[in-house]
This record gives sequence, C-alpha cells and structure tokens, in this order.
Amino acid sequence: MRSIDSIAKLDLAFSLLCLQHRFSNPLSRISKAISHTGDGHLYAAIGLLAWWQGGDLGRLFFVAGLLAFIVELPIYWLAKNLFKRRRPEEFSELVVSYITPSDRYSLPSGHTTAAFVMATLLSYFYPELGTFAFTWASLIGASRIMLGVHFLTDVALGALLGLGCAQLALTLVL
Repeated sequence: MRSIDSIAKLDLAFSLLCLQHRFSNPLSRISKAISHTGDGHLYAAIGLLAWWQGGDLGRLFFVAGLLAFIVELPIYWLAKNLFKRRRPEEFSELVVSYITPSDRYSLPSGHTTAAFVMATLLSYFYPELGTFAFTWASLIGASRIMLGVHFLTDVALGALLGLGCAQLALTLVL
C-alpha cells in the first residue's frame, strides 16, 4: 500500500508542477485544442476516409481500428470502474481543472488510450505518419495533465492500454 501512496504523492506533485506556473492559463487554451482532437470524431473521420479512399490497405486499417476500439472500450470502462481513482482536483484544492471531464474517474486516461490506439495503427499501416502520430498521441496525453483532469500515471497506463489493444487487433487482423 505504501508504493501506491508514494505513486499518488508523486502524481500529485507532478500535477502541481504542471499546473502552478505563470503559463498555466495560456497553456490550458492550447491544451484544450489538442485534447479536443482526441474526442473521437477525428478517429472516425480518419477511419472512414481510409475505408473510402485507401483501397485494400485502408479497409484493413479500418477493420483493425474497429476491432481495437471494440477491445479497448470495455477494458477502459472496467478499469475506470475497478480502480475508481479520483481526479486530480479531488486530491488537492491546489489543482485547477480547466475542463469538466466526461466521466467521474481518472484511471486510465481514455483520451490517451484512444490516441495511442490510433497512433499505433497509423504507424503500422502508414509508417511515414508514425512520428507525427505518436507525437500527437503524446501531446493529447500531456494535454490531459495540463488541463488538470489526469495524473501522469493515468496517461502512462492509458498509453500502454492503447498500444496493447492496437497490437492485439493487428495480431488478429493480419
């Protein structure tokens, strides 16, 4: 139990470091824009565009994405409701939340999970987009911390979950 308490303390300290500086308000505006790209609508658009214009490779990308999200969503929901980790602003009144999250619990970060599913699939099917896709996914994860709705470990575990679900989908589809 001590290690969990230590992780929670480090998470809170990192969040406070990220949120308590003179650039917090300007960064929150940028973070909102980045985070919004991970709301899901862009993933659907990318998948449908690949299906429609991408030939056999695009259709395979679409099927792998659909399968990855079919696997990811129940695992994400179960993890959220199993861990029931409170959001950063509930841990300390010093934490500012710049947005209202879509659900109650913070572990794992759903935005980060979905972003890493998409980044993994994009980098596999379209390797020339790999660096951009993983940078974008990492920025989505960072934005969730900068908005005060997730801890670093929420984002890290979300990234691992996204990578794992995408890898599983690739294994099943290929």
